[in-house]
Amino acid sequence: MEVQTTAVAAGGAAVARDDDGRVVFVRGALPGERVKVALTGEHKSYATAELRTVVEPAPDRVVPPCPFVDEGYGGCDWQHVAPSAQPSLREAIVRDALVRIGRIVEPQVSIGPALPTEGFRTIARGTVVGDRFAFRRWHSHDPLAVASCLICHPLVAEIIEEGRFPGAREVTIRAGARTGERLVIVGPSAAGARVPDGVTVVGRDELRRGRRAWYHEEVGGRTWRISAGSFFQCRADGADALVDVVRTTAASVAPDAGSAADLCAGVGLFAGTVAPAGDGPVVAVERDRSAVADARHNLSGDRVRVVRSALEAWRPDHVDLVIADPPRTGLDRDGVARVKGSRAGGIVLVSCDPASLGRDARLLTAAGYRHVRTTLVDLFPHTAHVEAVTGFVRG
Repeated sequence: MEVQTTAVAAGGAAVARDDDGRVVFVRGALPGERVKVALTGEHKSYATAELRTVVEPAPDRVVPPCPFVDEGYGGCDWQHVAPSAQPSLREAIVRDALVRIGRIVEPQVSIGPALPTEGFRTIARGTVVGDRFAFRRWHSHDPLAVASCLICHPLVAEIIEEGRFPGAREVTIRAGARTGERLVIVGPSAAGARVPDGVTVVGRDELRRGRRAWYHEEVGGRTWRISAGSFFQCRADGADALVDVVRTTAASVAPDAGSAADLCAGVGLFAGTVAPAGDGPVVAVERDRSAVADARHNLSGDRVRVVRSALEAWRPDHVDLVIADPPRTGLDRDGVARVKGSRAGGIVLVSCDPASLGRDARLLTAAGYRHVRTTLVDLFPHTAHVEAVTGFVRG
């Protein structure tokens, strides 16, 4: 059928309506286009569809710069969108979530610093075809071997192009853009793996037996140890931008903070770069064993107490400022309850999913906090994914 798109939805699809008024989410389309689509799923109140023909294109439609998009690679699902237009679409998605889900009236949302759109990604996860690294096709387990990658950092791209992994089923490539260090994790075993000189290779079987492996990255003027099993942002320049925005937001919501809690702290990034300058306590809370070990190493010279605990099990310290960087599911009710129990006057919430940001904003409002502003950091060009840094104040 032929439809007219009018907006963009969370996840990146364009929004249209069929002849009966039912909402249709069209993957591959842009707002303001006339398109022919094929339905891929029908539900009571909406349908999903794939783009077949663009009848009237939007001004911001471009030819995807990556040749593998036409072969089914779906990781960069916005390569048909001009890079200059992507930030405003992400802003529309986040603003809609704050209004519709968070029930925030006229939220202040701004676009953060511009970042390069090619050659930036320092983490790549994939499977293996023959003995070559491969990504997966859109919403599929089917592999797609690639000869190059538009968005991967050259240190990662070299391993994608030259690495050989006979007998492997999964490969994760991680690199320190500023240190040059590289770590490749191969499953189930790294036996027979061949990579460029100087690259550390470890098998999943070795990690299960207790072997430790890590690399280092430089962000925020510090060097961070990142173990094979620890989370870290997928680009160094993006992590720098995130630190800057979190620091600015913290100063606006808790300008006189002397104590702080960094929740879902990972390897200690915010505790080590944004912690207040006062003499009050700083606590970093993280549940993952590997990340806790890294945080204790990375923050060993700081006045930070690292606590290994699930957020919902943490007994809140009373602090002036809370910085929280939860997983995609957000803080949810248990996390918000812990934040409220800290009696913090200011909160900085880092969200990687607009819907969870909306839910957390509604819960924090009900807990007595007020939304101040949200700043977007575009860590993931050519996709609808966006990192949002939101400030809340009590009262």
